[in-house]
Amino acid sequence: MADITRRLGWRHLRATPTAHIRHHRDGRLVHDGPGLGFWFRPLTAALSEVPVEDRELAMTFRARTADFQDVSVQATVTYRIGDPALAAARLDFSIDPDTGVWRGAPLEQLGTLLTETAQQHALHVLARTPLSEALADGVAAVRERIAAGLGTEPRLPATGIEVVAVRVMAVRPEAEVERALRTPARELIQQEADRATYERRAVAVERERAIAENELASQIELARREEQLVEQRGANARRDAEEKAAADQVRAQAEAARTVRLAEAEAARSVALARAEAQAAREVGEARAEAQAAWLRVHGDVDVATLHALTGTRLAENLPHIESVTLSPDVLTGLLARLGGGERG
Repeated sequence: MADITRRLGWRHLRATPTAHIRHHRDGRLVHDGPGLGFWFRPLTAALSEVPVEDRELAMTFRARTADFQDVSVQATVTYRIGDPALAAARLDFSIDPDTGVWRGAPLEQLGTLLTETAQQHALHVLARTPLSEALADGVAAVRERIAAGLGTEPRLPATGIEVVAVRVMAVRPEAEVERALRTPARELIQQEADRATYERRAVAVERERAIAENELASQIELARREEQLVEQRGANARRDAEEKAAADQVRAQAEAARTVRLAEAEAARSVALARAEAQAAREVGEARAEAQAAWLRVHGDVDVATLHALTGTRLAENLPHIESVTLSPDVLTGLLARLGGGERG
């Protein structure tokens, strides 16, 4: 929308760069171009503002397929006004000289023209296409048909309109039909999900089985190693017992040999001692015999009185200690008589 300023019966118009302004005064074209700014008198001026930028027109319409199924089409047409002078001549783009607002609704007229033209071509192509094909390939087919139809529509160039692009976002059936069509796909997806779940469970079970087998194999290996350990311990115990028994046997044999040697040495010592004692006894006996023989020889040559004296002396040596002796007169008389008789003899 143009910006119009009032000054003492004059008006100043300032347009945007995307707005093409046409100014007629008394039937003559005074100003013509985009983004203009000028002064004018409102009583003698006829102004038109034609937008020249690319504009988007969104449209939604219903159609019926070859198998009598209703579908909705969502599309967008990008267009621009390539010939502003022609468009201003065919459509009412005039603006109020005081406010700069369009007096009519030219863009709505352009939208109606483009929508009806695009709808006509879309209905034509969808009416020959079954629903399944329309849902599968309908977007591209409808887009191509609408673009071709708008490109060959004679009213658009005659109005100064250029179609820049056509986009079709969706061709959708009714909600009930869409749910019915989604059911097989959903069932298939559910089946795939179930199959994936079963496969995942099967894989989990297989993994659990593998884990259980590994644990069992580990237990078996541990049991086998424990058995080997027990056997090795038994062998070690047997070897220790055998070595101990051999050591004890060697020790016993050594002790027996030592005992035998000690016994032999003791026996030899006893024999030697017995021999020495026998020899000593023999020598002592021989010495005693020699002494006795010498004593006998010596006493054989001594007189009787000497022998009696020696006998008395020996007897006195062997008698016990006598503190006192009491001699009766009879004994003393007899003793003296014997002594006297001895002397006489």
